[in-house]
Parts: sequence; C-alpha cells; structure tokens
Amino acid sequence: MIRVVLVEDNRSFRRAMELLLDLEPDIEVVASVDNGSQAAEACVEHRPDVALLDYRLPGLDGVQATRAIRRAVPETRVVVLTASAKGSEVRELLDAGVVTCLTKDTELSDIIAAIRDAARR
Repeated sequence: MIRVVLVEDNRSFRRAMELLLDLEPDIEVVASVDNGSQAAEACVEHRPDVALLDYRLPGLDGVQATRAIRRAVPETRVVVLTASAKGSEVRELLDAGVVTCLTKDTELSDIIAAIRDAARR
C-alpha cells in the first residue's frame, strides 16, 4: 500500500483528489492538510511514501514545504501538482527534492503513475 499525504489549499480539489486516490487499490490517503506549514508535521506523524502537494500554498510554498518534508522525513518522496509553474519555479522545486512536477490538468492516470513511480524510488 502506498501511503500519501495530500497538501492542497483548495478544499474542493483536495476532497476530489482524496476520493479519486482512495479508489486506487494500492493507494491510501493517510492525511490531508490545507497549507504548507502543516506538510512536514503531517509527514512526520504519518510517515507517507509520497507527499502530493500544491506549489502555491499558504504558509510555506511548495519549495519551502518540500525542503521541510525532506529534512524531517527524508524517505518521503514529494510530487508537486500545480495549476501552473514557470520553468525557473520547476527547477527550484526539483533542486529542493521534488521527484516530479505535474499540472493539475494532467490526466488522473498520469498523476497516479507519478505517485507509484515516486513511491518506488
């Protein structure tokens, strides 16, 4: 079972992702928080395989939240799902330790594949 912490400030999108991911037989959303400041804390508490997070978050942004997660729980892999990110922002995310960065309009099957790929690393 792949354990996922979801970090997303848009409540409707977060709830939809929770429901869709929970339909997968090998994925379990173990926690869901709405800001970057809670991301590392949720990962310490739940020890997920993957943190799926938005780039633009209240509190800490995606880069800061990724750094905090990687410091606190180095075995957790981070996948970013964002509405949009410039090339420089994507590079900064990858430098912070993000496995992959996808846009929110990516097909669900590709998002799930990215989560599975990140969990295998």
